[in-house]
Amino acid sequence: MTRVDINADMGESFGPWKMGDDAALLKTVTSANVACGAHAGDPDVMSATMKMAIENNVGIGSHPGFSDLQGFGRRRMTVPRASLQNSIRCQVGASIGMARSLGATVRHVKLHGALGNMTSEDQSLARDCYEAALSVDPDLIVMVLCATAQEAAVRELGCAWAGEIFADRAYNDDATLVDRSLPGAVIHDAALAGQRMVEMVKAGAIITESGKRIETSIDTICCHGDTPEAVQIAASVRSTLEHAGIAVQTLEGRRG
Repeated sequence: MTRVDINADMGESFGPWKMGDDAALLKTVTSANVACGAHAGDPDVMSATMKMAIENNVGIGSHPGFSDLQGFGRRRMTVPRASLQNSIRCQVGASIGMARSLGATVRHVKLHGALGNMTSEDQSLARDCYEAALSVDPDLIVMVLCATAQEAAVRELGCAWAGEIFADRAYNDDATLVDRSLPGAVIHDAALAGQRMVEMVKAGAIITESGKRIETSIDTICCHGDTPEAVQIAASVRSTLEHAGIAVQTLEGRRG
């Protein structure tokens, strides 16, 4: 039977400012990418989000990004290699420490926002980031954007990894995401999101805006947690997958 994980970015609230409905999402997803305080989140939010993940038997992941609260980590930045690596080490370390204090384990790491987009285009930058994360915990599963420079980097490193596609984002023909500023880049129709994920998982390929098929290893599907339709999209994706006979379960890493 075909199996796939569903993940969502969460823990992105800050103090009294609330982002997304993590409690509802955690009823549907099987992996949670928890913000580490750099692009979003704070220690209290991290702890509360991880506790909810544990209660729902959802796998916990570290979600580091650029240190850019105002820009929500979605602004491209130029950061010296050593400083960027140390920032990732601090973020991943904070995640692991918080999870451990709650009796849980951080299973995977996924880069956020602009850092994720930049590493999908630059294999050397991706490797720098993944080496930093793995220097904190070499057993982490690295979640990568399928068929991009991120995947090339983990294959080169030989670490455990999982290939990811997006339920709510459109694709360019090079497997990168259509820029958010362009029309149609973000998918808001929950039913459409569910159906396109079934098509891609069954095809074992990313299907781009132009209709091009890019064969790839699909292990997990991301439903962003910060859109108004996030809960509906995640529920549609899961129910549509299961109706199509595709099992939804927490990701396991692959190598090679």
